[in-house]
Amino acid sequence: MKPLRSDVSWRFLDEYRGKFFKSNWPTLPQMFRISVERWPDNNCFVDFDGNGGSKQSYTYIQVWRKVETLAQWMIANGIKKGDRVAVSGKNSPEWATVFIASMLAGAIACPMDYALHENELANLFKTAKPKMIFVDEEKFAWCSKNKFGAKIYSLSPKKDPKLFIYNLPAPKKAPAYPNVSDKDTAAILFTSGTTGTPKGVMLSHENLVSDCFIAQQNIILYDTDVFYNLLPIHHAYTMQAALICPLSAGCSIVFGKSMAVTRLLKELKEGKITLMLGVPLLYNKLYTGILKGVAAKGKAVELLIKFLMNVSYGIKKLIGVNVGKYLLHSLLEAANISIIRVAICGGGPLASSIFKGYNALGIDFIQGYGLTETSPIIALNPMEHFKIESVGMDFSPWEEIKILNPNEQGIGEIAVKGPMVMQGYYNMPYETQEMFTKDGFLKTGDLGWMDSEHYLMLSGRAKNLIVTEGGKNVYPEEIEDAFQLYYDVEQIMVRGYIANADTKSEEIEALIYPADDLLARIKVERGVAAQDKKVFAEIKAIVDKVNKGLQPYARISKITILDEPLEMTTTRKIKRSAVGKSEQKEKPAAKKPAAKKTESKPKAAAKPKTTAKKAPAKKPAAKKAPAKKAASKPKTASKPKAASKPKTAAKKAPVKKTKR
Repeated sequence: MKPLRSDVSWRFLDEYRGKFFKSNWPTLPQMFRISVERWPDNNCFVDFDGNGGSKQSYTYIQVWRKVETLAQWMIANGIKKGDRVAVSGKNSPEWATVFIASMLAGAIACPMDYALHENELANLFKTAKPKMIFVDEEKFAWCSKNKFGAKIYSLSPKKDPKLFIYNLPAPKKAPAYPNVSDKDTAAILFTSGTTGTPKGVMLSHENLVSDCFIAQQNIILYDTDVFYNLLPIHHAYTMQAALICPLSAGCSIVFGKSMAVTRLLKELKEGKITLMLGVPLLYNKLYTGILKGVAAKGKAVELLIKFLMNVSYGIKKLIGVNVGKYLLHSLLEAANISIIRVAICGGGPLASSIFKGYNALGIDFIQGYGLTETSPIIALNPMEHFKIESVGMDFSPWEEIKILNPNEQGIGEIAVKGPMVMQGYYNMPYETQEMFTKDGFLKTGDLGWMDSEHYLMLSGRAKNLIVTEGGKNVYPEEIEDAFQLYYDVEQIMVRGYIANADTKSEEIEALIYPADDLLARIKVERGVAAQDKKVFAEIKAIVDKVNKGLQPYARISKITILDEPLEMTTTRKIKRSAVGKSEQKEKPAAKKPAAKKTESKPKAAAKPKTTAKKAPAKKPAAKKAPAKKAASKPKTASKPKAASKPKTAAKKAPVKKTKR
């Protein structure tokens, strides 16, 4: 029987049904209006680097007034229900104000990555065809020059104060708001791309709001919590976990703008952050930094800390009580993270050792899983009943997850159905149809399995799967996980390559970008590291250690050292497709690679294999996305039961904890 929370209740929504909303779920602005009613004087947004150059704070009622003013101005200036409003900029109260106000005005919000190149951003504007565009000062002049068929406004007063969002006047007579229901599209989240038509994921108000409340089945939020919103806010993960969810519970949101560790730690302390949102790269660096600091204090201190961490973790797993905060308080205080109640990880694969390490330190560490097409959360590890090998428990009975075409180990493609599943891709009926099974389940493209207690385990991406000559399946992400605690490896990407041109058999290659600390220690310059024998020897020693813990068929047989870092997304995930495309373009033309490489010499090594794409099937007539089952009214979860002892990876397939 799946344990459910009894202390998360959505019954309060019924108190406001009829007053603020009439549909099954409130729209996102209606949800925010309810929070304003409940916590008008709570701090809502905090910005340490506000437009005035100093700290700025806004209460819930203050933000709501700004949202209403902007929404009324939008309507008075031509925005109608269903129009698109684009917003592109760094995390800020202004960004969030535009996001909510556009929906209140009946428009569809189109958040866009401010870090994109101008040609990529232009392509998104041409696809979305927004009526209004709100941008940061860096892109304001460029957008004003090109227009893109839209009116351009600023998220900053520095360029043109008259066009700054907080200076746009409310009309003398407040216009009526359009009738918007939870079934209407709230936002379109676009993928990037320099050519072709980007995919726009259409998410309804029901998608976003239901996912927000359903996720709280596995995590408790308090109106005294302070979230740290550091990751790019246009990304579905940050938008949901560090904006929509905290707004539903009266929490305060501190907007971070820099990943620099010194600034990050300063803002964690000054902001009195209780909930931190991050990606594996951030948590890896923070955790390894703590361990390095402990090791520097001497062997005796290191052994004592490890002993206390083991005691802390054992007690938490046994009875669910977090004693690490007290046993290791001085250590957490030194790292400026003693006040953090919960750390949430998403956006990429995380090693189970890191997950375990934070819980052992006394921080409730939560890992979840989802994708943009699911708003995005579909699984979350409960704080008291977590399993380190799992990416979380599903949200049944509000969603249904099944495994498609499982192999003998139970591993297959993960598919999901529920109120959080997208409406479809914007103006792409064929691509939408291809994402769904005949019975309406969305195919995630991820491989995994579920245990009897509804915990989801990931193996990797289906398209990244490597099949060896012996027919064995190798999941690159599982191998990459093993390198997360090796400080000398800054980046690693594992892929298959053709080791034998006759048999076309695949073996395992690791592309590795060495860390600056390694190069400094052995006194090698970055530009020549890929050809340096000392660098190769250091990296090979690490690979040899990792290989010893892998099955023979999964061991790395080819090492490629890189002089240039692999391209990453704004959520710090390696762009695998970009690596493949780069190799494809360079090889046939025999062009000199951008980065010099040093390779080990496996038997009969040939050119690295690039992922072959299937020829596109002939497009059928456009069809609507499969209808999704209507969500019932929010329910109150039942009391949790004690989780059974986690299964080990050896009982099934090697378990990968990853999210996309």
